[in-house]
Amino acid sequence: IDDTLLTSGDPYKGLLASAKVMSATPINNTLAISELIDPIQRTNLNDEVSSHFIDSSDSVMDLVDSMAKLPTEPPSLYLDLEGVFLSRHGTISILQVFIPPKNCVYLLDVHSLHEKAFFTAGTDGQTLKAILESNVIPKVFFDVRNDSDALYAHFGIRLAGIQDIQLMELATRSFSRRCVNGLSRCIERDAVMTPSEKGIWASVKEKGLKLFAPEHGGCYEVFNARPLAEDIRAYCIQDVQFMPRLLAGYSSKITQPWALKVDEATKERVALSQSETFNGKGSHMALGPWPVSNSVRRGRGRYLH
Repeated sequence: IDDTLLTSGDPYKGLLASAKVMSATPINNTLAISELIDPIQRTNLNDEVSSHFIDSSDSVMDLVDSMAKLPTEPPSLYLDLEGVFLSRHGTISILQVFIPPKNCVYLLDVHSLHEKAFFTAGTDGQTLKAILESNVIPKVFFDVRNDSDALYAHFGIRLAGIQDIQLMELATRSFSRRCVNGLSRCIERDAVMTPSEKGIWASVKEKGLKLFAPEHGGCYEVFNARPLAEDIRAYCIQDVQFMPRLLAGYSSKITQPWALKVDEATKERVALSQSETFNGKGSHMALGPWPVSNSVRRGRGRYLH
């Protein structure tokens, strides 16, 4: 990612500055996405990405300390949550944090630690809650809505400084923006992978789904089993491992007007998730935030909004 994409202030400020240079035109598409990814973010599935399971107050302290003074250009924190009916009505089991500069994924055992996961201070007095609520520390999620809902409902965490990759994908499309895509579809379509990586990704995904997805014969409670099953651990790691690639690809294509819309829509998603009426389940979750124009241009079966 171009190092002008982010600054230590507003996490979208640098992205908007980069888009301003581009005006309404994306950068040269002849550049390979791999050339746009900072070397620290070129995580290869064939390489060993280290992982740590955080299940004690001491290890939470170490995690918080490891987040200190990380680069913000590009972002260094890529996060996801797993749980049983993840929402205000369910529970949080695991918080995954991928830190590319350390080439490490941290799996935080929220199920066992409860409040200690977010309120245990590091050596400088910082807590994970403070990091998640900081507007000057960029955090990258894919569809932040249910994650934000659960964090706010169960631990009073008001997320800030968020970049939502799902919205960035929607904004950079050349076809209909009516419905959002899921993470798997984005990875399959937009994450540059070697044939070997694609095979590993598909295998890890399939094994994980069989264990936790009810429609595949699994059960969400598997995220609360300790020790964590190796196939679930691998699934959790892989969920965040591709995020830097996706962010790099979408950042290279986004224009200033759409960067502004993504910034606004992301903040609206977080605010909505904290409202009393928010419902994170249902077909409405598949709809994008931007209304379809009355003047819809049709061509070759595609709708451009």
